[in-house]
Amino acid sequence: MRTKLIALALLAGALAPHALSHCDTLDGPVAADARAALEKGDVTAVLKWVRADDEAAIREAFATTIKVRALGAEARDLADTSFLETVVRIHRQSEGEPYTGLKPAGTADPAFLAADRALEAGSVDKVADEIGKHVALGIRSRFEHARAARLHADESVEAGRAYVAAYVDYIHYVEALHAAGKHAAHARHE
Repeated sequence: MRTKLIALALLAGALAPHALSHCDTLDGPVAADARAALEKGDVTAVLKWVRADDEAAIREAFATTIKVRALGAEARDLADTSFLETVVRIHRQSEGEPYTGLKPAGTADPAFLAADRALEAGSVDKVADEIGKHVALGIRSRFEHARAARLHADESVEAGRAYVAAYVDYIHYVEALHAAGKHAAHARHE
């Protein structure tokens, strides 16, 4: 059940008008591992965030960054920023998402942060419960809107169109959540 709720929540996010992320924030996991790699002088920590095909580009950017860092504090800051941007850009491309620049720390959606904390804590119960509440609210609010619009659907063409728009939004939302739940159940058994 918890796996289905997570999948449903991810799908609900996908239904939103824009894709959210936290991998492109300065306090996200990609940037954290990139900084750790720079501090250790070992690129290994960040390679998990890129495809094998992109590893050479990251290794090259890392080697250049290490050389430039030795030129002083300003050079170090510029080199570090360039490396973070490179890693995040290549990671986002591997997700099929556009790179729109590094976002400031503290701008990630709280759901992403909660999901990360759940992994650290070893329990997803709080996240699943919270997401379940949001999904249920999404279904209920669309249902109520469609139901209210249905009462007036035959009063005019405009009212009928308003009902159809609310109906389509409600049905597609439920359909997408149901499909994600089925996909999550199938993926779990692979």
